[in-house]
Amino acid sequence: MFIVSFGLLFINASQAQDHYTSKPASILILGDSLSASFGMKENQGWVFRLNQTLQQENAAYILLNASISGETTSGGLSRLPRILAKQNIDYLLIELGGNDGLRGFAPTLIKNNLLQIISLAQQKNVKVLLMDIKIPPNYGARYNKLFNQTFTTVAKQSNITLLPFFMEHIAIKPELMQTDGIHPNVIAQPLIVEFMKQQLNIFIAP
Repeated sequence: MFIVSFGLLFINASQAQDHYTSKPASILILGDSLSASFGMKENQGWVFRLNQTLQQENAAYILLNASISGETTSGGLSRLPRILAKQNIDYLLIELGGNDGLRGFAPTLIKNNLLQIISLAQQKNVKVLLMDIKIPPNYGARYNKLFNQTFTTVAKQSNITLLPFFMEHIAIKPELMQTDGIHPNVIAQPLIVEFMKQQLNIFIAP
């Protein structure tokens, strides 16, 4: 799955850049199933849909999707060097940590992985955005508090932007969720597109 997605990453980037009169900034999405169109076709997911909108509007940036269902911060850390070696990007958006939390991984491990991911990107002069991931309270108040603090701490320590979690207001509405109660459905995707467009427009200079 990764090989196919990785190949499409560069094909889509090339096609998107051909649409512009001047080269747009590129944002690499390093995420998990929430950004990998889990349970639907690729062209139904928020990343693909937002990219279409950006191209139609001749926006100042495009999205490159390197998200994989089931991905953890450890997996993202192991994959990133190869991606950075093959593709020049301007921004990195990290949407990872949810699977770590659902598996009860130690917040210190999540923190260290995220810091290493950020460091790898910054060494390449890539600007980094981190998504503030939330998980259901399955592991109790103490774990959830430590988990939630991890993302704020990493953002402050690295002096990077912390974006609000795009699932926070969707996960509480059953009509916007798949039957597993974890992943957003097709109906939710346009809402995520609008939310992410607003957020990214704030931080990506035209």
